[in-house]
Amino acid sequence: MSTTAESSVTGRAVRFVVPEAIADPATVSGGNVYDLALRDGLTALGWDVRMVPAPLGERGMHAVLSDAPDGALVLVDGLLAGSAPDAFVRGSGRLVLVVLAHMVAASITSADERAEAAERERRAFDAARYIVATSAWTRDELLSEGISRPGRVVVARPGTVASSAATGSPSGARLLCVGVVAPHKGQDLLLRALAGLDERPEWTCTFAGSVDLDPEFAGTLKDLAAASGLADRVHFTGVLSRNELEEAYASTDLLVVPSRAESFGMAAAEALAHGIPVLATRVGGVPEAVSNSGAALLVPPDDPWALRVVLEQWCTDAARRQALKAEAVQAMAGNRTWSETARIVDVALTDVLAGSDSTAGEEARRV
Repeated sequence: MSTTAESSVTGRAVRFVVPEAIADPATVSGGNVYDLALRDGLTALGWDVRMVPAPLGERGMHAVLSDAPDGALVLVDGLLAGSAPDAFVRGSGRLVLVVLAHMVAASITSADERAEAAERERRAFDAARYIVATSAWTRDELLSEGISRPGRVVVARPGTVASSAATGSPSGARLLCVGVVAPHKGQDLLLRALAGLDERPEWTCTFAGSVDLDPEFAGTLKDLAAASGLADRVHFTGVLSRNELEEAYASTDLLVVPSRAESFGMAAAEALAHGIPVLATRVGGVPEAVSNSGAALLVPPDDPWALRVVLEQWCTDAARRQALKAEAVQAMAGNRTWSETARIVDVALTDVLAGSDSTAGEEARRV
């Protein structure tokens, strides 16, 4: 294949292989949001970014990598790379492959699938020239699993978009939980915690996120809400568009992140960018997402009692709510931007093309 059909492979051209539903509004995910923001950020920095949607699996990966010219720089979403280790390894012989690791597959798979998922990921990621991890926690998990070496991983945390401070409500009663409705997101834990607050007046909780990934789990949650007498206080909206999510944030008093596993916690970072306090489980990359903010309350994972205690305090202590809100608003100016994320990836990709990882490694140690 001709190498002149695109910008020179020694120039600033990159093929970015992403999930095929990248722009489907019905399948919004943190990974997709990151990929789209990174595309725009790299483009703004002068990269010729060709986004290539691909299905999961060997056949799709083989097709997109076969289409790339010899020596091309190809950035591949880690979800896709881990689903197609054979094609990825074959492509590594003639392409400059970089993986964007949003998560560690073993952290969200069932126990009986964990070893296989880790092995697929290890084979694919080992064939990459470089790995961009979206949190320090993800980097550390990759290293602990033996999936990569320290000098080959750079951390580029998600950014946020500058926003106005949420107005919320005087009572602090509007709770929001954002994320795909699935066991690893822990919505069942939050419902159990809320069941103990059924006598507290006014509060409502909105669950914003797809209910299609695990319909059985979503159905169980709705049954649990009904059995707990919470059906009129709990609302499952399904996926919200960007504008709809902005409207939800604007009226929210407290974001709750009850996750059992979380590689970063983009919803928590977004809430803080809107001046909204956060109650979250201390799991995975969540502490990074809130950056030890005074507006974030962290509790042990998989513990509905701990969630309930903090929610009870939130509902009954107006002074505490006001203090947390003030902390959140004050911290808005210091939020990380997507342009910072893109700059880190820009350095890493440039160094990969130059055959050096020293500069990217220094960047990783600074973030």
